[in-house]
Amino acid sequence: MRPRGLPPLLVVLLGCWASVSAQTDATPAVTTEGLNSTEAALATFGTFPSTRPPGTPRAPGPSSGPRPTPVTDVAVLCVCDLSPAQCDINCCCDPDCSSVDFSVFSACSVPVVTGDSQFCSQKAVIYSLNFTANPPQRVFELVDQINPSIFCIHITNLPDENNFDTLMKTSDGFTLNAESYVSFTTKLDIPTAAKYEYGVPLQTSDSFLRFPSSLTSSLCTDNNPAAFLVNQAVKCTRKINLEQCEEIEALSMAFYSSPEILRVPDSRKKVPITVQSIVIQSLNKTLTRREDTDVLQPTLVNAGHFSLCVNVVLEVKYSLTYTDAGEVTKADLSFVLGTVSSVVVPLQQKFEIHFLQENTQPVPLSGNPGYVVGLPLAAGFQPHKGSGIIQTTNRYGQLTILHSTTEQDCLALEGVRTPVLFGYTMQSGCKLRLTGALPCQLVAQKVKSLLWGQGFPDYVAPFGNSQAQDMLDWVPIHFITQSFNRKDSCQLPGALVIEVKWTKYGSLLNPQAKIVNVTANLISSSFPEANSGNERTILISTAVTFVDVSAPAEAGFRAPPAINARLPFNFFFPFV
Repeated sequence: MRPRGLPPLLVVLLGCWASVSAQTDATPAVTTEGLNSTEAALATFGTFPSTRPPGTPRAPGPSSGPRPTPVTDVAVLCVCDLSPAQCDINCCCDPDCSSVDFSVFSACSVPVVTGDSQFCSQKAVIYSLNFTANPPQRVFELVDQINPSIFCIHITNLPDENNFDTLMKTSDGFTLNAESYVSFTTKLDIPTAAKYEYGVPLQTSDSFLRFPSSLTSSLCTDNNPAAFLVNQAVKCTRKINLEQCEEIEALSMAFYSSPEILRVPDSRKKVPITVQSIVIQSLNKTLTRREDTDVLQPTLVNAGHFSLCVNVVLEVKYSLTYTDAGEVTKADLSFVLGTVSSVVVPLQQKFEIHFLQENTQPVPLSGNPGYVVGLPLAAGFQPHKGSGIIQTTNRYGQLTILHSTTEQDCLALEGVRTPVLFGYTMQSGCKLRLTGALPCQLVAQKVKSLLWGQGFPDYVAPFGNSQAQDMLDWVPIHFITQSFNRKDSCQLPGALVIEVKWTKYGSLLNPQAKIVNVTANLISSSFPEANSGNERTILISTAVTFVDVSAPAEAGFRAPPAINARLPFNFFFPFV
């Protein structure tokens, strides 16, 4: 109900005003990354202060329905922060990066991070690198900007609780200012995601990328989305009617090659699926690769007294390339086509999907199946409870320890790691100089980060060729912390001891090495507080040991054979 005599146009404007954000002049706040990266990270990733001056009346609430709460913390929208607890290269908004990391960046992979996409006026942080400083430093700028993706009405002469009575007395209605404008868009109140994250379904132009899966009955189901960074391999059976093979979509190449994957969720940029190879399998299982990659359709052929369906999809292999910013840049597809007769119905199909990161070399296979001495252990981490295992494609992102150098300076070794090799007992270390001016807690955190490194894994693969999707087979790393307390002393981690227990698995003639247990023991010791100005040098060390827990192999029978001989009833005739 509106007041008597209130013009209808005023009522409309009042209703619209609640969902309109007026443009304000941006007051940038420029900050330069200094030596204290912790303070800069807090300044960068904290919540932004309100732009409403103190004492200014609040805008009236909406006429109907609640307004969405704006997301002012742009840290959660850091689109290039893909690796948990690791500094992503050239990711200027990654909270895991320090001033040392920023000094070796070549450029900011994501220069602008925006706030809530549901409002006309957005908070944005503009990142850049200052190469004139020594060392190079990161610079970020906080600004307000108009969101071009939202339908907005910007009006300069809207009423509020202070000027409402004045405008009512001076005018019969409200006249819009000539400088007001309207911006249109095809999207309205639809938040957009900036990157793919682990487990998020891959979106296409019409829906999502369908990756078949099998039920408990091993039958193929086609309405399952492919998840980002989740490698899968599925074998399933499909019941088909051979006379209708030309009409079944799941048997055609076009069903798998026609979708266009969105580069990032809710994006207009699309990545077409490119067919890389087509292999033809004959009825006698021989394979022939085609020279071209043209899309072939299933065709029903009559051969005498029976029918054949040629160009039927038997195997599908996806290979998706992504960046460290969570964007899909390339999608390749390989097929194995075959001929199906009434003898082999129902049909068995095989599907695989793999993800490869740009500009990285895959981790070498550590054995097939058992580990090979001298090859690195395959390890990974679990980002969320109940999710799958993520394996980094970088060899030095696996299970690693400190790398010893001739200088033996711990501060110079930050980030320098060496992979743990199967069967090799390894030991490394460095020296750290302490003075009384350094707080004990700060030194303890520094030493702990040196020992663990960035992104220490949670799981180790039992075999060298273990698949990431079989997470129940992976061996969890047991973390143990030991400390020797003493009053009035500083507790510093002094050593990291990793023990890997393995066993011989399989036949006696060809046993395979299988990891059954991994323990990481962080040992802390008490050091007396140093007086101001005095220096003390401590040794930081890491060690890896491999323990064979195999039961002794015993050849022969588990029990002596029993003789069960039966003599004929007249064997002793005529003596008995």
